[in-house]
Amino acid sequence: DEIPTVVGIFSAFGLVFSVSLFAWICCQRKSSKSNKTPPYKFVHVLKGVDIYPENLNSKKKFGADDKNEAKSKSSMPKNSLHLDLEKRDLNGNFPKTSPKIQSSPDLENLSPKHFAERKKDSVSPDSLKSITSLSSEDKQDKLGTLFFSLEYNFEKKAFVVNIKEARGLPAMDEQSMTSDPYIKMTILPEKKHKVKTRVLRKTLDPAFDETFTFYGIPYSQIQDLTLHFMILSFDRFSRDDVIGEVLIPLAGIELSEGRLLMDREIIKRNVRKSSGRGELLISLCYQSTTNTLTVVVLKARHLPKSDVSGLSDPYVKVNLYHAKKRISKKKTHVKKCTPNAVFNELFVFDIPCEGLDDITIEFLVLDSDRGSRNEVIGRLTLGSSAEGTAGEHWKEICEYPRRQIAKWHMLCDG
Repeated sequence: DEIPTVVGIFSAFGLVFSVSLFAWICCQRKSSKSNKTPPYKFVHVLKGVDIYPENLNSKKKFGADDKNEAKSKSSMPKNSLHLDLEKRDLNGNFPKTSPKIQSSPDLENLSPKHFAERKKDSVSPDSLKSITSLSSEDKQDKLGTLFFSLEYNFEKKAFVVNIKEARGLPAMDEQSMTSDPYIKMTILPEKKHKVKTRVLRKTLDPAFDETFTFYGIPYSQIQDLTLHFMILSFDRFSRDDVIGEVLIPLAGIELSEGRLLMDREIIKRNVRKSSGRGELLISLCYQSTTNTLTVVVLKARHLPKSDVSGLSDPYVKVNLYHAKKRISKKKTHVKKCTPNAVFNELFVFDIPCEGLDDITIEFLVLDSDRGSRNEVIGRLTLGSSAEGTAGEHWKEICEYPRRQIAKWHMLCDG
């Protein structure tokens, strides 16, 4: 009787030991998977929603608990911008609303003055050179201010950029007096990392609050990099309008002590300005199957003053030439008293030959005047012999038939 009892006791102990060993092995595998560095170049966090795979099954997908944040705020100093590495989440990111940066979790209540006062404790004097007072000419052409934060995660070897908001942007749409802004960001000089925010409709003070995490960037290389922010306004009719840009050299910026809050004035993009006759936005499409050319006269901007009142009444005349002989002509409606006209008028021309080698299109922007002859404001010629952007535009429509391609062109003297 004693032998079966002893065998049963040993069997029970063996079963308990096997179950415990199996559970320990499963826990070790799970913890090792959670510590692995992700294979992606960057992780995008939008409005506090984390798309990192390990957190998709977690209940806390939409930010930290408000109660836990309130408790942590009371125990931390107000003026400290140093963030403890132990407070990071599974992504290596800090919570969206850092109690060390502001006392309120709502970022929209943070004024530009308050923002500038906070960053003085963390930003080096060299990085504050561009935040000096503007001259009277710069204030007239002020393009707004960009607010963002920089951070380096030593545990994950990741560089984190949070694009918070932009304020005081100019209106790119003259009709609605607003813009549809978004931001493209590139890490220079290699340009391997290119990201962009979502488009916010009809606002001059967009609050993006989007975080981009770039993996595989050693901390020793941060000083050699430069951040390039391009602020644009979406245009559904043509190529997006460029509002301005911000360049941030990271040399001299110290990220070892935690997150840095920064702001920079948006400056004009470094491109060649118009010659003074204005610009014309044209869209072309060559249909090789039907042998037709579709021309859309979209917009004109920065037209010079031609009338006594200081404003012109522009319209566009389109002439089609075959072997230097005019074979067709069209014209748009007149837009009254504006230097920035929106036409959006489409014309279809039949091409008498195969291909566009002997075809030339001439655009004449004229000022309508009932009392006298209409004055030519500017001229634009597109064809195989054209130079500059006009030649590039013509080459593109020949290489990519059936594709509508729009470009801005500078007008020359009539």
